[in-house]
Amino acid sequence: MGDSRLIHGRYRLLDRIGRGGMGEVWRARDESLGRHVAVKCLKPVGAQHDQSFGRVLRERFRREARVAAALQHRGITVVHDFGESDGVLYLVMELLQGRNLSQLLEDNKQHPLPVEEVVEIAGQVAAALAHTHDQGIVHRDLKPANIVRLDDGTVKICDFGIARLGHDIGFTSRLTGTGVAMGTPHYMSPEQISGSEVDRRSDLYSFGCVLYEIATGVPPFDLDDAWAILVGHRDTPPRPPRGHRADLPERLERIILDLLAKEPGARPDSARELADRIGGLRSAPAVVAAGTGLTGPPGKAGGTAGTVRVEEPARAGRAGRLPSWTRGMTTGRKAAGAAPATSPPDPAAGLSGEWIARPDTGPRPQPVTEERPAPAAEALTALAGRHSAGMSLGRLGRWTEAGEVHRAVAAEREHLLGPEHPDTLASRYEVAFALSRTGRAADALRAYKHVAGARIRALGADHPDTLAARQEMAYVLAQLGRPLDAHQVYLSVLAARERTMGPEHPDTLRCRHNLAFNLSRLGRLEDAYAMACEVAEARAGVLGPEHPDTLVTRHEVAYTLGRLGRWEEALETYRDVAGARAAVLGPDHADTLAARYEIGIGLGRLGRTGEALDLYRGLVEDRTRVQGPTHPETLRARHGIGVNLGRFGRWVDALAESREVCALRERVLGADHPDTLVSRREVAVGLGWLGRWAEALAEYRDVADARERILGADHPDTLAARSDEAHCLERLGRGEEAAELHRRVAAPRRPGAAGGA
Repeated sequence: MGDSRLIHGRYRLLDRIGRGGMGEVWRARDESLGRHVAVKCLKPVGAQHDQSFGRVLRERFRREARVAAALQHRGITVVHDFGESDGVLYLVMELLQGRNLSQLLEDNKQHPLPVEEVVEIAGQVAAALAHTHDQGIVHRDLKPANIVRLDDGTVKICDFGIARLGHDIGFTSRLTGTGVAMGTPHYMSPEQISGSEVDRRSDLYSFGCVLYEIATGVPPFDLDDAWAILVGHRDTPPRPPRGHRADLPERLERIILDLLAKEPGARPDSARELADRIGGLRSAPAVVAAGTGLTGPPGKAGGTAGTVRVEEPARAGRAGRLPSWTRGMTTGRKAAGAAPATSPPDPAAGLSGEWIARPDTGPRPQPVTEERPAPAAEALTALAGRHSAGMSLGRLGRWTEAGEVHRAVAAEREHLLGPEHPDTLASRYEVAFALSRTGRAADALRAYKHVAGARIRALGADHPDTLAARQEMAYVLAQLGRPLDAHQVYLSVLAARERTMGPEHPDTLRCRHNLAFNLSRLGRLEDAYAMACEVAEARAGVLGPEHPDTLVTRHEVAYTLGRLGRWEEALETYRDVAGARAAVLGPDHADTLAARYEIGIGLGRLGRTGEALDLYRGLVEDRTRVQGPTHPETLRARHGIGVNLGRFGRWVDALAESREVCALRERVLGADHPDTLVSRREVAVGLGWLGRWAEALAEYRDVADARERILGADHPDTLAARSDEAHCLERLGRGEEAAELHRRVAAPRRPGAAGGA
């Protein structure tokens, strides 16, 4: 937007004075009234965003205008006008002459503000919040940059860009699913982070974070990783402010800590109650502790005088790897000075799950150790051999047997070596691995958490073995239908691997590969494809173009191409991978056979059903010869035969094949294994096509009940099964029952509600 542009024939833009996630703020002149104003203009939506993204941004901007204009209070920025000019939405506000709290801290070299200033600011903001909340409005983004102290001492709240009207929750929930950041990590309440509904008490928590920072010079969780900050808000008690600044009055510290309670019900009930408590501080005989000498003029440092603020350069590319819903978030500047009394929270678990380790808030008691006799060398050698045998069973795909071996070895190693000996933890890790490969993801997650916690204590958070356990946690979180939680864990592990091993270390690239795969689960297919291509290129450069890991990532590139509907390219890539694997690993290697299976998928998707059938029949023969007739992968290929028989319209044959595969899978894998349930659904599909809807309903219902029991009622696979069940009910003329199921499937769900551990 060039200088002196005229908006709506009235507001002449003079110079840009601010820029944020919602747009730009300009100093302007109101030509009609001859006064200077601030004009906020919606940032133009670039080509990288779709039209729906632009519509949501525009609607949010309009809501900011309506919300802000409804507020009339000396502590809230006045809105003069609102409109649209030449496709640009604009909001005209009073031009504030002053400094926001973030700038005041910078002016003070990041030292805390004098106590009397903190109390004065707190009282004015509490009064403004009380008015805001009385109007049924929640700000949702209180932070130092959104609170301005004018030159005359008046304090004003500004930027209601993501405020929530209490009666408009449904509309706001639609707005928050766009990938636009809603809130700022240093100041977000636990319920806001978890995706729960927020009310006025969320603003009180955020304001507690602001008070903490201006009173101590640092935010409550002063970490350099956005995700670690969010986890800290959710799970870690903040260091008491007097631990940073001993001169703070105890009553002020108590107010701040009450505002920072994790549970909304433990915070002050309202901003009006808060204002009353702050008023009590103002009337106290001494706001500042005697003899501190901290009542100097504004702008002078108080409290932790002598600390030096050190700016840390941001790691290149860090923001681009944060999840979509944290785009636009910044962790803020890393403050120097005393570190938090608690160790940083471990972000290894998803927000909707449990935490690996809870930091201690006091001295750790010394453990009483029991003298353990040295185990016999031959016993340890025998256990190592059994451990190796369990690993071999796993490589053969015999995960149930492998898990039994590792469980027994783990118990004996724990008895001989102790529960946190590296060998014991290695066996526990393999137990978890086997659980995840036999469909017991929730059990696997608990086992991995145990291993990761023990390894953190014994080896450190960044040890390769610790990172391996955390990375597998991400894998099973995705299995449980929690891809966003998985995404966060992968990001945390990736950051640690890049920091300790470098961006091109094979383990770092393996983590990036997993992250790319999980991006596709999140529906970010273009991002997944781009990352997979980058990893494939990097692996080719580090390991060679025909290294098995390189081919695994090229396999992922093909998979994502398929999900993007680019099946011709996917089929060509799968064929290249299969050919390379046959040359490097041999035609009967499991990875070669896996690529051939995906070729069949591609052929089927392209309508080349006859070729797909021939491929699957040949694959079944080869898998039977190499792995046996009841191996899970042999049965997967047989499942492909049944599907393509159905595509040919040969439903009697398709149903017979599906029934036989289902029975074998139930015997080999168990009745509730995901593959068994997929086969049971295919049986139901065949019955439906043959018009046997009552029998199909029983099968669909069994699948839905099993998935609900294992994955939870809100898991996408459970919901898909309930939709199938409803479809059957429609066919049987049971419309009311079908409608009830459809309502259950369509009901809004809290983010992260699916699955559990």
